[in-house]
Amino acid sequence: MAGVKNDEWIRHMAKTHKMIEPFADRLVKKGRVSYGLSSYGYDLRITDEFYIFHNAYPTEVIDPKNFKENYFIKHKGKYCLIPPNSFVLTRSLEYFRIPRNILGIVMGKSTYARCGIIINITPLEPEWEGYIVIEISNSTPLPAKIYANEGIAQVIFLEADEPCKISYADRKGKYQKQKGIVLPRIDKK
Repeated sequence: MAGVKNDEWIRHMAKTHKMIEPFADRLVKKGRVSYGLSSYGYDLRITDEFYIFHNAYPTEVIDPKNFKENYFIKHKGKYCLIPPNSFVLTRSLEYFRIPRNILGIVMGKSTYARCGIIINITPLEPEWEGYIVIEISNSTPLPAKIYANEGIAQVIFLEADEPCKISYADRKGKYQKQKGIVLPRIDKK
């Protein structure tokens, strides 16, 4: 890898290649969890749509090959309360288009981590595009509050010395161009 990309490169890619839409070209932070362009990444926001996991089926086994939408309560609002020791699925407000020679890594923001709220680390593979589905875990024994339309995670962009031989688009990845909150998928082939 050639290295981590800086704010000027990210700004250029967002404006000329529509890598991030909508794009905030500065860090917005007054009175909210920050989002927008940072020194070496982009702090993304979450939408106001949430799937809150519930334990109404205590005898069920969570199986990624047979995951059911009825495990969730759908919620739309300015914030979401995550039950103790549970999790929520949501998606990024921004739509991403990752270039063929770039890998993005999504990591949680320390503001939430300091409250016991953990964001799953997610790779954005070369030539993947879509809204990022984000899993947010509450590791505390108390309900935890997260805010829609505010920052939740940062994407760090790494540039390779040369484009990859087979991209996510070439493989026809199962999460390509996802629009909403997409549950786990397993290829049947």
